[in-house]
Amino acid sequence: MARRSFALHVKEELCHNSYESLEVKKALLSAYIRINGVVVIRNKHSILTLSNENAKTIKFIYSLILDIYPSNVSISFQKKGNTKTTYTIVVSNNVEDILDELKVNYLEGKISKDIVYSDETISGYLAGAFLACGSINSPETSNYHLELAVNSENYAKWLSHLFLRYKNNKIEPRIIERRNKYVLYFKKGDQIADFLVMIGAMSSAMDFENYRIDRDYMNNANRLTNLDTANMSKTVEAGKRQAHEIKYLIKHIGLENIGNKKTQLVASIRVDYISKPLEEIASMVSKELNEEVTKSNINHIFRRIHELYLKEKK
Repeated sequence: MARRSFALHVKEELCHNSYESLEVKKALLSAYIRINGVVVIRNKHSILTLSNENAKTIKFIYSLILDIYPSNVSISFQKKGNTKTTYTIVVSNNVEDILDELKVNYLEGKISKDIVYSDETISGYLAGAFLACGSINSPETSNYHLELAVNSENYAKWLSHLFLRYKNNKIEPRIIERRNKYVLYFKKGDQIADFLVMIGAMSSAMDFENYRIDRDYMNNANRLTNLDTANMSKTVEAGKRQAHEIKYLIKHIGLENIGNKKTQLVASIRVDYISKPLEEIASMVSKELNEEVTKSNINHIFRRIHELYLKEKK
């Protein structure tokens, strides 16, 4: 079985992230459509097509379009030989309105500030750009390289300007022309890790940094900051999911039916303290019950709560 590329790993993480802000969703979709979209006219009617060889990416973009613009959208696929399959989204209604709202203009390279006007929307836009045209070498090699390849020189320059507008950013992409493409790229490991954090690929950033540390034992402050940021983000995301499941169970079956006294206490603490790590929850429960409760025990309780949630959702 062929080994999955690190670029695919990053893209699949982006597709699994939770994008709660409508503005961030629009920014991500705007970039993806600007880079990967093709508009054709049939019978004086505009049709937008978006093609990709990765099923998870195309499904994510399809869901995003339906979420924001409930319209006539379909997916088709075409198999090439025995290996590659190309998936295509076809949007056949309200195409001009969608492009106008997302500020997508194929004739101009400009990126509208109506779409990217904050760190969050810049992050979303660059995530969409990476999904559409990004690639990155495996962190197992010392030949670090991340790039975004687009068709327009002017658009490449505007894309590069987004990095300058991001708060406390230290990434300086270069632009080269290669085979009728204009490529933004950077080769420094620190910049690649920062970019992964910037676009919300926290788990991939941590994997990337761990590979680097394991290989060359470097331990500078910037890497530790990236690891801390990634770990904190994973803790918060897990806490959000657990709190959501607990609130669902409380609403549908009541707190008293979630489990024993210890489980009910853990559930109550998680709802009140979404971002607390397991160690701190274990300490709080130990103090409250006057008995030793370990991090492993708390983790086991959350697994039981998750199983109960899945059972009640059926």
